[in-house]
Amino acid sequence: MSRNLAEIAKEKNIRYFLISYTDLMGTQRAKLVPAAAIGTMAKNGAGFAGFATWLDMTPADPDILAIPDPDSLIQLPWKPEVGWLAADPWMNGEPVAQAPRNMLKRVIAGAAERGFQLKSGVECEFFLISSDGEQVGDPADRQTKPCYDQSALMRRYEVISEICDGMLALGWNPYQNDHEDANGQFEMNWDYNDALVTADRHAFFKYMVKSIAEKHGLRATFMPKPFSSLTGNGCHVHVSLWKGDRNLFEDENGELGISALGYAFIGGIIHSADALTAILNSTVNSYKRINAPRTLSGATWSPNTVTYSGNNRTHMIRIPEAGRFELRLADGAANPYAMQAAILAAGLDGIQSNRDPGRRLDINMYTDGHLAGDVKKLPLNLLDALRALESSKLLTESLGAYVPAYLKLKHEEWNEFSRHLTQWERETTLDC
Repeated sequence: MSRNLAEIAKEKNIRYFLISYTDLMGTQRAKLVPAAAIGTMAKNGAGFAGFATWLDMTPADPDILAIPDPDSLIQLPWKPEVGWLAADPWMNGEPVAQAPRNMLKRVIAGAAERGFQLKSGVECEFFLISSDGEQVGDPADRQTKPCYDQSALMRRYEVISEICDGMLALGWNPYQNDHEDANGQFEMNWDYNDALVTADRHAFFKYMVKSIAEKHGLRATFMPKPFSSLTGNGCHVHVSLWKGDRNLFEDENGELGISALGYAFIGGIIHSADALTAILNSTVNSYKRINAPRTLSGATWSPNTVTYSGNNRTHMIRIPEAGRFELRLADGAANPYAMQAAILAAGLDGIQSNRDPGRRLDINMYTDGHLAGDVKKLPLNLLDALRALESSKLLTESLGAYVPAYLKLKHEEWNEFSRHLTQWERETTLDC
């Protein structure tokens, strides 16, 4: 039975609800609804003009109605009188097929028909920078190797602890927070869960981090590569597949504790990696993080080839322990819903087609990658990735209407970027 939002509002002293959906570009759109009207909104949805957001619509289309999911309710920890609700866009009595949350639910339902449930956790890296976005927010954070720097972490104690306290209050079970490999960069970890729950929490986490940073006079960014000399923002995904209470990836007799089904899932990710990159690395800037030169710290911590390994962070896929793997490809700009859907679709194809992931490599890809032999390279730019997605019969069929709508918008973005004249071009070419 669905939760009654009007009754919950009275119980929890919620005065307003943010009815929110995430569009094709990963932007969160919302309307602020007084609690007195939530009953009607829960039934009929909040109205939006789809063309005004990135949903690949026209001004002639009817309103979309964002119908909130009561199970997604989160009270804003820093403003508990407001409740946030993930919503599903509908139009003409049908779910909007290209809307990312609708698409993820559809892929999850297909997996459930086969007895599978994806559980995942995300590691969302972000920078705390100056409010104008020009520099790292802490001028004292200058170490060449700043990762885990205790002093730099504690100088941002007020921000990090407030975010972590929020996750504790929400029952997310956060378990560690750290200063990451770049100056001004942080990461906060919480428990894995069902893929839809993780996607909702991922979307809210980005909003929460930005909001709390603003409270403290800072700006938070998940931009893949905001500073050319520093390590970029990854969004590593920890993946396992379940049937009821049983982790289908776990096998004590399997290599590194991974079952044959788990390796087939990994094979599916490797098979579709170039096309997945278009979704998991979704901006022009993303390709300054992957395939990048060394940073000040000495490593990019991002992949450049389609390989997998054991507990080795220089590969696209890492198997840190039995029963799960870590996909290190995605970055901070990845759409929380599209990312989970694409990973699940590729992995399910791997199981269905019994795809072989190939041999495991345990070398340091940053120093000895030339010894890896004939391994697939990741796309060098967004255009190459979009073309790979266009050519992927698997993802175009599995993700449905999302793919052509996404490709249309992203090709427009690439064309706009290509027409942009940079100062570097002028400085290097005026005297040609």
